[in-house]
This record gives sequence, C-alpha cells and structure tokens, in this order.
Amino acid sequence: MKDFHDIRFPTTLSFGSVGGPERRTEIAALVNGFEERNTPWAHSRRRYDAGLALRSLDDIARLISFFEARRGQLIGFRWKDWSDFTSCAPSGDVDFEDQIIGEGDGVRREFSLSKTYRSGDAEYVRPILKPVDGTVRAGLEGDELLEGVHWELDAARGVLTFADPPDIGVRVTAGFEFDVPVRFDTDRIEVSVASFQAGEVPNVPVVEVRL
Repeated sequence: MKDFHDIRFPTTLSFGSVGGPERRTEIAALVNGFEERNTPWAHSRRRYDAGLALRSLDDIARLISFFEARRGQLIGFRWKDWSDFTSCAPSGDVDFEDQIIGEGDGVRREFSLSKTYRSGDAEYVRPILKPVDGTVRAGLEGDELLEGVHWELDAARGVLTFADPPDIGVRVTAGFEFDVPVRFDTDRIEVSVASFQAGEVPNVPVVEVRL
C-alpha cells in the first residue's frame, strides 16, 4: 500500500481550521548572556487542527470515512491551507510570472515549482510538491507558454518539464495553486454526539510530511 494518496481532504471540512508553519530553533544561552541560535530544519513544517471546521454530524461522518480510508496516521494526503494556497497574494489571480523557479542553461528541461517568501533583505524558498492540476501556468522571460505543447506538469512531484531546454540566462517563471502534503497526527478520533451538538468539536490534528 502506498504511503501517500493523491487525494485532497474535503475543502468544506478544512475551511475554518486553524494552523500554519512551525520552525524548530535550538537556543543555547551563553555564560555572557548572549545566545547561539541554530536550526536542524531547512524548511518549516505546517500543522493544522481540522476539528474546528466541523459543523454537523454529516461533517463528522465524512471525516471518519476519510480517516479510515487513510488508516489513521499511516497514509498521507493533500490539504488545502486556506491562508496560503497560491503563488500570488491572496487578493490576486494566479499569473505565469508570479514566481521565478529557475534560469535556463541550454540543457536542463526539468524545473521544480517553488514559492519565495520575502521580508526586507531576507527570503525563504519553499518547495511546492503538490500543485493543483489545472491551475499551473508557466513562461519564459515574460512569454507565457502552453501546457501540453511547450511543457508538461508532474502534479505528484511539482515538476515542470519543458519540450525544449530554456536558453542560457532565460528566466523560468510559474504561477499555481497548491496543496500541502500531510497526514493525520493521531490514530484516534473521539466524538461525543451529545457534546458535539452542544457546540464542542473533536481534536483532529494534521501535520505536514516530508516527501
């Protein structure tokens, strides 16, 4: 059995969930009062709680079906992070020049999708492994190219393959919507029908997985 199912958690159930990125920072306090800070993680990891988005007993039934089909924590799946799921600003529309994903060298044909987060002079480049098929646009040096003619998408890996390698120095750009690869962070779902109807919801932790 594969350890990842290329299926998205129902968006009607994820809308209203809470979560976001986490980092791991190791801090050593020195005797002079200064600190040394390091991290073993090159990339952040996202966590969510799907329980807060559940609004009805039908939602609970859909959750349990999805949970059982994934065998609890065993099998990963796609998750839509409603606060961060596009290559552009939340108020914008996906454009083929949203992100620079590489530069041509005249030989290379494969380019991995990524999203760059900037603040001041600092930036973080996040690999995008689960783009949403049908939303991806791509271009070279300001000219949009056609999927199926000039390039193909591997939606399972987030990789664009061009029919011809981009020329040396040519900017390779892309725009897209994307999901987060996750798994349930529990092997147990506890639901009390009485308490749920009274306004209480179960805890349904979800955590990003490395692929």
